Amino acid sequence: MATIEDVAKLAGLSRSTVSRVINNHPYVTEKKRQLVYDAMRQLEYHPNSSAQRLRTQKTNTIAVLVPRLTNPFFPLLVEGLEEVAVENGFQLLICQTQANEEKELSFLHMLTTKQVDGLIFTSIENEWSTVEPYMQSGPMVLCNEYRSDVNVSIVRLDQVKGSYLGAQYLIDKGHQAIAYCGATTSELGRDREKGFIQALAEAGLSLKKEWYFDNLYSIDCGKRVLRNILEMDPNDRPTAVFTGSDEVAAGIMKEARQKGLSIPKDLAVIGFDDQPIAELLEPSLTTIRQPTKDMGRQTMEVMLSMLTNEQKKHPYERKVVELPIELIKRESV
Repeated sequence: MATIEDVAKLAGLSRSTVSRVINNHPYVTEKKRQLVYDAMRQLEYHPNSSAQRLRTQKTNTIAVLVPRLTNPFFPLLVEGLEEVAVENGFQLLICQTQANEEKELSFLHMLTTKQVDGLIFTSIENEWSTVEPYMQSGPMVLCNEYRSDVNVSIVRLDQVKGSYLGAQYLIDKGHQAIAYCGATTSELGRDREKGFIQALAEAGLSLKKEWYFDNLYSIDCGKRVLRNILEMDPNDRPTAVFTGSDEVAAGIMKEARQKGLSIPKDLAVIGFDDQPIAELLEPSLTTIRQPTKDMGRQTMEVMLSMLTNEQKKHPYERKVVELPIELIKRESV
C-alpha cells in the first residue's frame, strides 16, 4: 500500500507539502496541488484510512461545481438543487471553478478523499478522460452541461430545439440578416449553433462569418458585440441578434440605447435562459426559457437515487432526463 512518502517522491515534493495539500492548506500553489493529486491517483493513495473505509464514509454533503456565481442562471439552479437536498438531510458545497481546469481538479479531489459524497457538474472544464477516473470514488451527475459519449447520468435540455425556436421566430418576423452569439467549446454550445443553423438553412439563409460572435458570457461581452455591429457597413449589418445568454442580450440592449438605437426597430434581440432580468429590461426581452430551478431539483433527485443505490451496493444506473424548453415572446423582437 502506498504511503505519503511515496506520493512525495513521485510528485517531486516534500512530505510536508503533500501533507498541506491533503489537508487543504491555503498556501500551496495550484501547480503543486496538481502534482500531488496526480501522484495520489497513480498510486491509488487514500490518506488517513484504508480504501475500504473511505468507500463507506458518508458526509451528507454534495459538491456542486459552477463556473461563476455572478451569472444569475447558476444561483437559480443551485436554489433548486438545495431545496431537494435539504428536504433529504443533505447540504451543498458550492465550488466556483471560474472556468479553470486546475481548480476543477482540486474540487474533484474532494470526492476521492471523501470530503463529499457526490459531485454535480454544471459545467466541465477538463476533458472527460481526465474527469472519468474520479467516478470510481463516488457518483457524478451532469446538470445543464452534457456529453453524449460519456457513461454518466445527465439532466439536460434540448438545446438544438431552443436555438431553432429562437432563430425561426426571428425569421418569421422578417429578419434575414441575423447575428449569432454562442460558444463552440462544449457540446451544449455546438448543439445551440446546430439548431440556429438548421433554422437558417430551412429558410435559405446563411450565417456570415463576421456575424458570428464566439465565447460570450457577460453584459460587457454584449456591449462589445453591439459596438462591433455598429462598425460594420450599414448596408451589410445584421438586423437581429440571437444570443446564448440573457446577460449578453442585456449588454447589447444597454449599449444600443446609449448609441441611440431603438430595440426592436433598429435591432431585434433574443436571449437565452429567461433569467429575472429578461422581464425587467426595457423593452422586455424575448428569450428561450429553461426551467432552471426544476432542472436543479431533478438533478438532486437523480443524485440521491444514486447514493441510495450505492448504500444498497447496487451499481449506478445511468439516467438521462430531458426537460422542456420554450420560446417566451416579449418586446425585443
